[in-house]
Amino acid sequence: MPAHPLLDVDEIPVPLESYLRGIGEVFRRFGAPQQDSGCVSYGVRLPSGERWFVKAPETPDAARTSARAWRFHQEVRHPAIVPQLHRLGPAVVMPWRDGGLLYDPRHRARFRRLAVPEVQRALDRLLDAHLAVEAAGWQPVDLYDGALLYDFDRAALHLIDLDEYRPSPFRLDTARLPGSRRFMAPEEWHRGARIDARTTVYVLGRAVRLLLDAGNEEREWRGTERQLAVVQQATRPDPVERYADVRELAGEWRSATG
Repeated sequence: MPAHPLLDVDEIPVPLESYLRGIGEVFRRFGAPQQDSGCVSYGVRLPSGERWFVKAPETPDAARTSARAWRFHQEVRHPAIVPQLHRLGPAVVMPWRDGGLLYDPRHRARFRRLAVPEVQRALDRLLDAHLAVEAAGWQPVDLYDGALLYDFDRAALHLIDLDEYRPSPFRLDTARLPGSRRFMAPEEWHRGARIDARTTVYVLGRAVRLLLDAGNEEREWRGTERQLAVVQQATRPDPVERYADVRELAGEWRSATG
């Protein structure tokens, strides 16, 4: 059986894009301004019909982040998390997933128009994935709707671009963590703060609040009062007043959801 051109090759003698165009069709290319991560990425279709996503760092910072992300993906596996399966030189190879990024206002609006039970299933999948993240000893960083890819045809949520996830807990040694203001916990803005499971609880609570609402102003909550109470506790400013970890949050949310 011939070697797989992406999974059975470790190094290539030509520039990555040239190699990819030589083995198949590059049907998508992502770089600046679509990405500010210091990476360039490609959607590649092989002659067999297989579609793959290949992401390569182009800066020293991106290379360091990519190395940490590789470790994360070796230690954390979940059906919702798009895995990194192989390294092709400095690049990583992942299966392609269809869907719309919920960061895009069009896709976010479409997601918010879905029936409430379908949205709740997607949110449950998000929580379940982070039970696996927590169990493996990792901490979400820079989790926001740009990491949420929703396949509307298959009603499936996928998590992508989790490159900033880090071993948990840790102390913040910079002025702030990367991320979106809409999702970030207060402590993510303070040098020296402890970043731990209670931070994860806050971020997940914000994700639930924003995605189970009909609008960006958070005035059209589509869930129940009991569910909203769970979200409100998860997102209290003082970490001590939140749920202790993702397991407790998921248990309370599932109890409230029935």
